[in-house]
Amino acid sequence: MIASVTIRNFRALKHAELSLMPFNLLIGPNGSGKTSLIDAVQRLSSLAKLPLCGVKSEEAREGIADGPELYWYFTPPFDGLEAVMKCTSETECDFLDVVSLPSGSGQKDWPKLRSELMRVRCYVLDHRALAEKSMSREGADLKSDGENLATVLASLQMREPKAFEEMRAELCRILPEYDDVQWTFTKDGGTELLLRLTGTSELIGAAHLSQGTLYLLAFLALAYDPKPPSIVCIEEIDRGFHPRLLREVRDVLYRLSYPEAYGLDRPPVQVIATTHSPYLLDLFGEHPEEVVLTEKHGLTARFMRLSDRKDLRDLMAEGGLGDMWFSGILGGVPQEGMPSEDVNESNPDDTRG
Repeated sequence: MIASVTIRNFRALKHAELSLMPFNLLIGPNGSGKTSLIDAVQRLSSLAKLPLCGVKSEEAREGIADGPELYWYFTPPFDGLEAVMKCTSETECDFLDVVSLPSGSGQKDWPKLRSELMRVRCYVLDHRALAEKSMSREGADLKSDGENLATVLASLQMREPKAFEEMRAELCRILPEYDDVQWTFTKDGGTELLLRLTGTSELIGAAHLSQGTLYLLAFLALAYDPKPPSIVCIEEIDRGFHPRLLREVRDVLYRLSYPEAYGLDRPPVQVIATTHSPYLLDLFGEHPEEVVLTEKHGLTARFMRLSDRKDLRDLMAEGGLGDMWFSGILGGVPQEGMPSEDVNESNPDDTRG
């Protein structure tokens, strides 16, 4: 897992530091650095697939170019390594080197860390992609927009029937209007997802399922995979869900980050998720350490873990986290009179936080 990151001049994050937990919920206005952080994690994973640049650590620290730079630190057994990532611009990050720290065993741990970083997955789920039929040539991985969901679930049943049955039971508990998950194979080699209405033989195709049902199926597919990604980043985990279902959504993702609590014998998955929902935030009153407030001051953004506020306990005595955030008491709300800077300069139509 990532223990912490120091970011300089990367998109909205001019100088930011953040320690990461097993589960991290990012809240804040648009353009405050939430998507920038997820994009940085994804770029770290992409660069880990390539050979290291092999530049001396002194040169890496002083800067080969004047572009953005990010310093990554990791939890044991990889706490002896620092990954230095440099970018020539906000859209081009093509330098990664690994520096040995005095506290660890050095670069001999890099191959194992590299394999973990290559298993990072980031998602901006789209209900249209989730509903599309899957083609067998696409493999059994869930795509970044959710495409290939049908094949992922079919593969889970074939490879891990016990895990699939547990996943199916959990879906039917959360959404009791359904009592089975099925699929059918099309003539062109595709796989189509179907849910059966409870107490009937009627099957509902994925194209006719609600957005929330499709998003929930994707979360369940990740949570019940016996070999999930090492790090999962998900934008807007509340999207498509009725507020009364948000606790279930949180708990499905908790299964990734806290496997021991669910009787699972596997390493925890680090989750980095974003939301704009005060209803979801209310569910973290007992665990404010899992909430990261992103704030924007002018054109500069910064991070603050909610549990670091010394007055938080007194504030929580007055009301829930969601109400306090919405009212602006906690901060992390749009600045009045300030235009919202688009953090994704490479795509002016992308307004994700």
